Amino acid sequence: MAQEPKPRLGRGLAALIGDMDSPASNQAGSVTSEAPAAPVMADTHVAIEKIRANPNNPRRTFSESDLDDLSRSLKEHGLLQPLLVRHTSGDPDHDYELIAGERRWRASQRAGLHSVPIVVRDVDDRQALELAIIENVQRADLNPVEEAQGYEQLMDDHSYTQNDLAQTIGKSRSHVANTLRLLKLTAPVRALLVEGALSAGHARALITLDNPEEIAQRIVKDGLSVRQVEQIVADANDSQPVSSATPKETNPRYDDANSRALERTLSDALGMNVKLTHRASGKGRLVIDYKSLEQLDELELRLTRSK
Repeated sequence: MAQEPKPRLGRGLAALIGDMDSPASNQAGSVTSEAPAAPVMADTHVAIEKIRANPNNPRRTFSESDLDDLSRSLKEHGLLQPLLVRHTSGDPDHDYELIAGERRWRASQRAGLHSVPIVVRDVDDRQALELAIIENVQRADLNPVEEAQGYEQLMDDHSYTQNDLAQTIGKSRSHVANTLRLLKLTAPVRALLVEGALSAGHARALITLDNPEEIAQRIVKDGLSVRQVEQIVADANDSQPVSSATPKETNPRYDDANSRALERTLSDALGMNVKLTHRASGKGRLVIDYKSLEQLDELELRLTRSK
């Protein structure tokens, strides 16, 4: 039985929630270009205690100073941009659950606001997670680790592929793949990324290292650029010996015409420089040089396409 295709968000967050600075009653948004429009409610105010946080919100980090600044503004001007929410079920204490706008909701609580404007959309868990990710990505509110964890959650919980994600959030597949790679980093390096001490470019350059913490600390201490880090990593990888167990003279390279022909065939097929080191023992090493993260992403796609 063919799997039912996943609904798409069409033009993204704006298509679903409309212009959040205008009354919702004047907007007609749709979840997908094929599906009928989601129920639309006019902007209304509700008691702030009737709204609960979204436990699946990909954003986990909120700056205390930013919240304080926003709360001061809200005390003076009120909350001008409505919160995006959905109805809850089986919760006697809350009528609504946040989809997007947790930062504004938290700051509203600090400001002592008793009621807040909302826009209500009836969406399922998957669509709510999509919207939360899209809203935060569009606002650049997620740190790279939170963004990667949000993508991973959609893949794990809702069987998304990287191509699905790219289409849904309006990013390239290489962006999705490179962001997901950040989850391979060790916890100390991820912590520096969350704090903003490392950029995503710095972090991606460290992924291939067995022990990236030392270089990460050098980045923070010396203010190294991404290019400098990439060169350090390339030098470290080039310096690794082919084999430390077997002396080179007792296991010479088996340099025959067939090996060189295979080397050329692989290079032509991949569009990358391939170096084959084959030894008389039957063991060997295959090295593929890539010139950019886009080439690495394309290589990963080719190797995993059969899955």
